[in-house]
Amino acid sequence: MGKAGAARKLASAAAYGGGGLSVLGGALYGVLTAEARLARRTIGTIRKDSVPDPTGWYGRGRPGPAIKLVVLGDSSAAGYGVERVEQTPGAMLASGIAEHADRRVYLRDFAVVGAKSSDLAEQVDRALPIEPDIAIILIGGNDVTHTVAPSASVRYLQEAVRRLRGTGIEVVVGTCPDLGTIKPIAPPLKQVARAWSRRLAAGQTIGVIEEGGRTVSIGSILGPEFAAAPAILFGPDQFHPSAQGYRAAAGILLPSALAALGVIPDDEEHLEGLRGEAIMPISAAAVRAVNTPGTELDGTEVGGNRLGVRGLWVELRHRRHRPQTEGESPEESDQQPGEHPGERSGDQPDELEHAEG
Repeated sequence: MGKAGAARKLASAAAYGGGGLSVLGGALYGVLTAEARLARRTIGTIRKDSVPDPTGWYGRGRPGPAIKLVVLGDSSAAGYGVERVEQTPGAMLASGIAEHADRRVYLRDFAVVGAKSSDLAEQVDRALPIEPDIAIILIGGNDVTHTVAPSASVRYLQEAVRRLRGTGIEVVVGTCPDLGTIKPIAPPLKQVARAWSRRLAAGQTIGVIEEGGRTVSIGSILGPEFAAAPAILFGPDQFHPSAQGYRAAAGILLPSALAALGVIPDDEEHLEGLRGEAIMPISAAAVRAVNTPGTELDGTEVGGNRLGVRGLWVELRHRRHRPQTEGESPEESDQQPGEHPGERSGDQPDELEHAEG
């Protein structure tokens, strides 16, 4: 079976409750579990109380009405390991949206260190009363390191996107990164983690687009660039990104977030073949996106139909990167009534802990 067929199979398994670990082969399950324990010891204890909370107002002096942004997901969304609030992905995204949209932005960050896709339901519960304009989700790494069946991971993500889109909220999902690039993960776990995370990313892409969201492939943004300069782009534990690493990830998410909000440059209104942009069947596009970080996929129509003989039609785009915006610190004194910037959504298991056996 080709990669596109495998992506379709994973998405189908997620929809109908099957799949399990057959994507990689059940014999590798024990290897993954044992090697994950070794990697966990290398990475060390995760300090969940060390994540600055970027909740608050951004875009000082810009006009209203404010764009309301929520960030959901795991440590990659929370910004685990950074020292200052303006270094978190949420602060960088809110600052970038404020600058390029020329609007004030109100951010609530509900991401939790150690969260898996199954934890998104609680985060969505907390996000919906905010009535956000856009939700950005980063999730999947812990599903791989905790050996969660990819079909289950995709189902949980699909349900979260379905609930958000059902209330008119724009959704941008950064798909699972390629965990084969993480230094403390040694062979043979490295190869298993790479295959697992890429298959999961392809399944996430299909599931999200089916529910009306759009995806951006994180892929190996934690890969060649990180491998060349691990001391700069990885944090001290060599597992989580550094401030510069989070900045790189936020940089590939920002153009798609702006597009979801309708802030699109004139030269990006139409597909550009010279940039490799095209309309494609979803399964083929999902596989291509996994291998090209920063690729955005969004549902579209061909001849008035969303569905072709090979599945949903999607637009594959490589949006131009925007000039990097310096992250701001939030204006906490101007927060919404009843909101508490320091509040997060409860304790979750540490990264790489409690691997299923």
